This record gives sequence, structure tokens and C-alpha cells, in this order.
Amino acid sequence: MRIQLDVNGQHHVREVEPRRLLLDFLRDDLGLTGTHAGCEHGVCGACTIEMEGMAVRSCLLFAVQADGSRLRTVEGLAKGGTLDPLQQAISDQHGLQCGFCTPGVLMAALDLLRINPSPTEAEVRAAMSGNLCRCTGYEGIVQAVLQCRAL
Repeated sequence: MRIQLDVNGQHHVREVEPRRLLLDFLRDDLGLTGTHAGCEHGVCGACTIEMEGMAVRSCLLFAVQADGSRLRTVEGLAKGGTLDPLQQAISDQHGLQCGFCTPGVLMAALDLLRINPSPTEAEVRAAMSGNLCRCTGYEGIVQAVLQCRAL
């Protein structure tokens, strides 16, 4: 099937198999390997991207379901070599170690801040519970999100 979509501000037209996962399309067809394949069941959050401004798990969608959509992956966050404020906060707060979960964490945290610009610590912890991290203990991630909230 022929699909058209905008990813990180770039228009793409591609032929895809109807059952091709959006995750695989982004990684293999477009070379956007920042979106990570973790559990491939929608549980771990490593594949989280933004679709039409909302966080989605790309391992649960077929590429054809994104036809006509506007997508943003972790590669679309930094602008002109300058980190997005949340990316900078993750670095400042030491919110990453191995980095495997970080792209999904960033996209989920941005979605939280879009919905709730001034979350409490408890709200951040609840929102981030859908993104599994085996390294950090979440403290730096939570502090980074709190650093970025609107005051």
C-alpha cells in the first residue's frame, strides 16, 4: 500500500506491506533508529513516538494506520544542534544511564507536559510508570520532568 506521512517535518511517500509495523517502518525504512524496539507488545514504552501531537506506541500500529499523519520521533526534538529543554533536563538531572529507554521516556514526558504543563511529582511518577527503565531508578527522570514544568 502507498502511504504518505510527515515525520519530523519531512514528507515521505512509501510503499509498505499492509502488516508492516510503524516501528519497523520508522527504523528500517526511514533509518530513524532512535525509536527502540523493546517488548513489541506495547508494555515497555521504548517505541513511544508522537502521532498528531499525542504519544503512541509505534509497535502497536501498522504503518498504514499512520497514512496522512504527522509524526515526531526522538530525532525530531533537537533543533539546530540545540537540545530540546527536556533532553537537556534529562542530561542535567542524570536521568539516563544505558539510554535504551530514553527516547520513549522523552516522548512520553513531552506528552505529559502537553496535557499537564505543571504536574506534581506524583503525577509525573504515575505518567512515567508506563516506560520501563532498568538502570536509573527513575529519580533523575522524574526530576527532569519537574525541571521542565511550567511554573
